[in-house]
Amino acid sequence: PARAASNAASPVGRLAGDARGVRLNTERAGDLRRAASMRRRLLAFYDAGHRALPWRDTRDPYRIWLSEVMLQQTRVETVEPRYRQFLARFPTLDTLAAASVEEVCEEWAGLGYYSRARNLHRAACRVMEEYGGRLPAGAAELRLLPGIGRYTAGAISSIAYGLPEPVVDGNVARVLSRLDAVSAPPSSAAGSAYLWALAGTLARGPRAGDVNQALMELGATVCTPSFPRCECCPLRTGCAARAADSQESYPRKKAQAARRPLRVAFVWVESRRGVWLERRSLEGLWAGMWQLPGTEGPRARARLSERLGVELGRPIAEVEHQLSHRDVHAQVYQARSVPSLRRSADRAPYPDPLAAPLSALARKAIRAARARAFK
Repeated sequence: PARAASNAASPVGRLAGDARGVRLNTERAGDLRRAASMRRRLLAFYDAGHRALPWRDTRDPYRIWLSEVMLQQTRVETVEPRYRQFLARFPTLDTLAAASVEEVCEEWAGLGYYSRARNLHRAACRVMEEYGGRLPAGAAELRLLPGIGRYTAGAISSIAYGLPEPVVDGNVARVLSRLDAVSAPPSSAAGSAYLWALAGTLARGPRAGDVNQALMELGATVCTPSFPRCECCPLRTGCAARAADSQESYPRKKAQAARRPLRVAFVWVESRRGVWLERRSLEGLWAGMWQLPGTEGPRARARLSERLGVELGRPIAEVEHQLSHRDVHAQVYQARSVPSLRRSADRAPYPDPLAAPLSALARKAIRAARARAFK
């Protein structure tokens, strides 16, 4: 009876399936007795030894929030030094809010997905104005802030405040998909509902933040995409994918959207004061970053030539770059003088262009062009 009641109250208890007819064992996701056993094993695994990461030495909501935003689609090895660097410049939420969005984007350079930096700044300003400088504790309230979605809200609420809120990121989705051999992709409506309900059942107990971090740690270090180390897994007993020897078949994958090409044209212009760079708009790709004067899209070269009022000959350098869903091909042209370039807040010569806050593509283009310019 207790199990039936818990299922009725859980979102997964009402889940029938998705548009493709995928049906899931909803009772299993809401099983509180099984969840209690899993929590004990996860906490023992976490307490026995986990990676020493700087954001695990704190319960400061601001620092936990920052780490979770930085870790979105970025590797831990990349984030760790940048996290320390960012905190050295903006050690508290009020110092972040007091900075300009341009300063925040400059400090974010190289981490990609610059909308994260803009939303981080917007949210910090809102917290100062509406919450007295302290992030709210509840996940629902956190999700009202710019850039904070369901996962980030659950992480802040559970890790910083100890509230029983679930998290499902890529690592957690992989662990739970294998555990119950979930037949729907995590990105599908049915798959997402099942995984969040199961994670919610696991979070309903003491040390919810550590349970969530144990799941993340398990996915990152043991239940890896390829060659999972099942012999080290605290959840190996009862794992449906392991029992069927089909670990690498989960999580199920959704059909990938076709990658689209993107053409970019840059111009290399030197003066006695350095190489001319310009700052991009605060919206769209590479927001707020500096680059060689450029244009992207169809007829990029012709549009750049028209915009600057100069004829562009053959490219002096070409580089390839990959974004999440775009294959970028950039060409760099050389111009001796461009009268339309004028020193301003968003356009200036740099003695060392690589010292500017650049996107990864701009850095590649400058390195390639500098090796060829005026040769």
